Amino acid sequence: MDDLEGDFLLEVNKYKRLFHITNKFHSSLDVDILIGELFITLQEVYPDFSYYLLLSQDTHSHSDLPIIDLEYDGENIAAINAYVLGIVQFEYSIVDKHVILYAPLKGRQGIYGVLQVIAPNTAEFPDMEVEFITLLAGSAGSALENAQLYQQSRRAIADLELINETSHRLNSNLRLAETMTFMSEQIISSFEAEEVGFFLFSQDQETIKVLPGSTTYFFTKQARIYIDYIKEKIQKGNEPLFIGDITLPSFKNIKSFHSIIAIPMIQSENLKGFSIIMHQTPYFFSFETFKLLQSLLHHSSLALTNSMLREELEKLVITDHLTKLHSRKFLDEKIQNSMKKDEEGTFILIDIDNFKEINDTYGHQIGDELLIQVANLIKGNIRGNDVGARWGGEELAIYLPLVPLDVGTTIAERLVEKVSASSTPHITVSCGVSYWNKESLDSYKYLFKRADEALYLAKGTGKNKVVTQEDNIKVS
Repeated sequence: MDDLEGDFLLEVNKYKRLFHITNKFHSSLDVDILIGELFITLQEVYPDFSYYLLLSQDTHSHSDLPIIDLEYDGENIAAINAYVLGIVQFEYSIVDKHVILYAPLKGRQGIYGVLQVIAPNTAEFPDMEVEFITLLAGSAGSALENAQLYQQSRRAIADLELINETSHRLNSNLRLAETMTFMSEQIISSFEAEEVGFFLFSQDQETIKVLPGSTTYFFTKQARIYIDYIKEKIQKGNEPLFIGDITLPSFKNIKSFHSIIAIPMIQSENLKGFSIIMHQTPYFFSFETFKLLQSLLHHSSLALTNSMLREELEKLVITDHLTKLHSRKFLDEKIQNSMKKDEEGTFILIDIDNFKEINDTYGHQIGDELLIQVANLIKGNIRGNDVGARWGGEELAIYLPLVPLDVGTTIAERLVEKVSASSTPHITVSCGVSYWNKESLDSYKYLFKRADEALYLAKGTGKNKVVTQEDNIKVS
């Protein structure tokens, strides 16, 4: 076999290899596998050459492969020209005695990188090698494009599923705390955020409230610097924020966050609040994450608003407008539920003494202010699970679940003393106290009747005092 025939067979085998690798490229939609196959082929065909893959998007982690970022503002003009123009470029080095070929990885819709091949000990690439490497790079570019389009479609489907699932769940009449907790869990799971916060502006836009469902970090003092910074930015522009690397003053030995996305919550063109996700690593969130979070919150905003409005409405229904104590209906339900499941409870009925004379003397506005004063004293003298309520007119009430009569009487006496000592203009109140326990048959109706009778006795025997159901029995 002469040299010419041998070279011919080598070329035939090389192009057979190209055909084989092209089939391999297009049989896989895994970008990692495609890149690995490209380097295997290069090593087999050009064992004496060096090669690098310059990718325009650093979306792959190949610590064992010669892949580097394609720097658009770098000094490698030949690589940039190959990428921008889509034409093979050459770079010659007389000193180092090598030539470098840059072949674009070209698909139908764009160019995805540049293959750099370094041929040592030569002044010029043979035309046959240029053609082969160009075809190889083109085949790899086409396969990379297909794989990336496939992965993009998979991501788009996953994003739509996330939005659909979240919207469906949020529109199932969840409570506000449940709604925000679900949103927080979805965001942490989908975006790998370290901290997630939801914030609601006050009516004057001056203060903000951290909503339930936010991660615990946002309820700490350390978070205020981030919350205040984002609050100011959101209020200025009403626009989403995508921050890749921010450095704010932080507490010593306390973690600081560099990657931040903040999305305003807007209802009827009014800024209602905002959400924040954060990560300590700079540039952790991608622009795709930013757009997806925007879309997710946009589709969820109606459900979030409905949850807030529903709870505001419920609060109005169970709250007296003037005193901000609970309504009579709410109190009735709480007492009846307590009498079914608790062991005991104390009921206090409160009446402002001489209230008609106060209204006649000072006017109804002062009368309302005095009702508010007494209501505030009630709120300051009961626990979180106790219930203070507007009973009707100038009558107020307190229910103390799991509290015995003597303790309830002490609370009522303390309230009588505080009203007399601190009200302006000066007023007094009278209290009737009743009690129930599991040991005797009782009902809500008779519990109220005993308190009402004790109150009647208090009013008729000097006012500004507390009378219990036991005192009333002794008098009777």
